Amino acid sequence: MTTRHNNIRADIGRLWASLMRSAEIGTTPKGGLKRLALSADDGVMRREFVEWCEAAGCKVEIDPIGNIFAFRPGTDPTAKPVLVGSHLDTQIKGGRFDGILGVLAGLELVRTLNDHGIQTRHPVALVNWTNEEGARFEPPMIGSGVFTGGKALDFALSRTDKDGITLGQALGEIGFQGKAKINADMFDSLFELHIEQGPRLDDAKIQVGIVTGAFGVRGFVVEVTGETGHVGPTPMAKRHNALVGAAHVTLAVEEIGWSEAQNHGKSTTMRVKVEPNLLGILPDFVEMTCDFRHPEEPSVIKMMDAFKARIPELEERSRCRIAVKEGWAYGGMRFDADCVDLVRDAAQKAGYSTLDLLTEAGHDAMHVAEVLPAAMIFTPCEGGLSHNEAENVSLADIEPGVNVLLQAVLARAGAV
Repeated sequence: MTTRHNNIRADIGRLWASLMRSAEIGTTPKGGLKRLALSADDGVMRREFVEWCEAAGCKVEIDPIGNIFAFRPGTDPTAKPVLVGSHLDTQIKGGRFDGILGVLAGLELVRTLNDHGIQTRHPVALVNWTNEEGARFEPPMIGSGVFTGGKALDFALSRTDKDGITLGQALGEIGFQGKAKINADMFDSLFELHIEQGPRLDDAKIQVGIVTGAFGVRGFVVEVTGETGHVGPTPMAKRHNALVGAAHVTLAVEEIGWSEAQNHGKSTTMRVKVEPNLLGILPDFVEMTCDFRHPEEPSVIKMMDAFKARIPELEERSRCRIAVKEGWAYGGMRFDADCVDLVRDAAQKAGYSTLDLLTEAGHDAMHVAEVLPAAMIFTPCEGGLSHNEAENVSLADIEPGVNVLLQAVLARAGAV
């Protein structure tokens, strides 16, 4: 890559304008975004993104799970595309930058290459992954899961939202169930830019986070089964209150998290569904969702095993049946050393301050890293606040990360 290529910079003002246009689609009263996957607003954003990509000279293709790929040609017809992107869907009370920055920074990368007349040996491909957040359809990161072969397409299309609408139906309603046969074997590598979703960069006033890997994650659904009864006359000794069982589960999960807190482990009970959820009636069923996270994969496995070992005790104390009914695992991996080195080299050449760190949140790059060389770049975000309507970044926050993304991708794709 020539010195001329080393010195080019993205048009951050143009990127900011794209981000602010995105922020108008699904806006919440408090200035955040509610753009759930495959909603009408997501459809509007997707169509606008496709138009932008086509205007930038890209060929757009959509696969059967709705992942959008936009290809900028390379000079070598045998070279596989370098993939760049993230997601455009948000949480119910989400921010304007989580995921969206990574997609639109990829678009700005292509626009910048066009501005400077730069060709690359490898094609550069942009991607918007379907349903990264999992706020409407579970599990999260389902588009990248299908792309990598980790999730079956039929399984993904059959997921339902709270209204019973399947993911496949929702794709059809917004016109984004494509037919392109696209899989991971077709690509060279992936680079994903994202806000940190944590305070370390912002607190230390570090410009670029070099993400070397990910926390191990074990998520699971627990079902607690008791018996209904009248809350008045039913004696304490004869009660089988599923909500009490759920309370014991919650405390056990919390205690296991604290047992690993000094090693940066953590645990969460995040959702509880109670039946029949009525006045005067003892609950007979609770479904609850929990997870454990740890920077070391063996330790997160140990945390999960410790919880399962406590189930007989929890059942005895609560007089309810407790079962782990569904579970999922991701993370616990390290990103490709060569791709990470390209990120590090780009940051050093530009004179940006950097910090090596692991991602504690889930990202599509973690799925992709199981089958392709991949790397992630973090930008600071104000106070580390994310999945919140007040989530915020400045131009100064994102400019270093966007330019590092540009240079790392140029290096991998082979500017000519």
